[in-house]
Amino acid sequence: MSRVLITGAAGFLGSHLASLFLDKGYQVIGADNYLTGVRNNISDLELNKNFSFLLHDVSNPLYLDEELDGVLHLACPASPVDYLKYPIETLGVCSAGTQNMLSIAKAKACRFLLASTSEVYGDPKVNPQSENYWGNVNPVGPRSVYDEGKRYAEALTVAYNRAHDIEVRIARIFNTYGPRMRISDGRVVSNFIVQALRGQPLTVYGDGSQTRSFCYVDDEVDGIYRLFQSKFTGPMNIGNPNEIDVVALAELIIKMTNSESRIHFVELPEDDPQIRNPDISMAESLLKWSPKTSLKEGLVKTIRHFETAISVS
Repeated sequence: MSRVLITGAAGFLGSHLASLFLDKGYQVIGADNYLTGVRNNISDLELNKNFSFLLHDVSNPLYLDEELDGVLHLACPASPVDYLKYPIETLGVCSAGTQNMLSIAKAKACRFLLASTSEVYGDPKVNPQSENYWGNVNPVGPRSVYDEGKRYAEALTVAYNRAHDIEVRIARIFNTYGPRMRISDGRVVSNFIVQALRGQPLTVYGDGSQTRSFCYVDDEVDGIYRLFQSKFTGPMNIGNPNEIDVVALAELIIKMTNSESRIHFVELPEDDPQIRNPDISMAESLLKWSPKTSLKEGLVKTIRHFETAISVS
């Protein structure tokens, strides 16, 4: 039986990816330090005899006796709320954490996948964003701890590939949403749904004309899994190319939750991207992958998740 190590396994995306690998017949070792991960996300996984868990901060070295067929490095605060709260930890897991996991992949002679981000494109000057776009990032702005952290992680990953012939994959993940997001997650979909369900004003930054592209979590982890199984080394966009402006998303969520909430406009944060839309032609061609879940279908499932989460909070 094949075995993989997944860091950030108690996080929103990491726990879904661990579930998928278990469904595919893998043994999964999950690692997390619960900085932003949640124990409840892996409670079902811990019932599976093929899942084991390590409480560990991967910014510190990790030694494993088990043989591995892959390391998937998802550990990192991914929400602006989280990486602005934990800037040093974010830079640490992108730098030392990535190098530690690459060292494991080198020692075990196994494949390595980095969960990178669309934020490497910064506030892009092209739309949609393809993998050959180098980005427009403020290297010293408040978001740089995440943006530049992930850019460094990508550089480190390809350096290990060139210097040590390690098999590497880089997934540039665009906005993802779905069940297991925290009430306090801080990303736009969770913020809007929680505010709408509580009858609070929906906070829209700027005039709401900035765009995002939202990929349902089941589609996202399917794309990541296919990339891991592929032979493609370079970065690849994994996201939904259907772009929507933020104010339209707010209005849709108000309607879908039958909420009396109104929209409250506040000042746009520094370096907030004005557009975010992936060119996924490479994933479509090489992975035969594209998202299947419509925004409304995904929101129905996500709203149901938050209704339950709020009722027990």
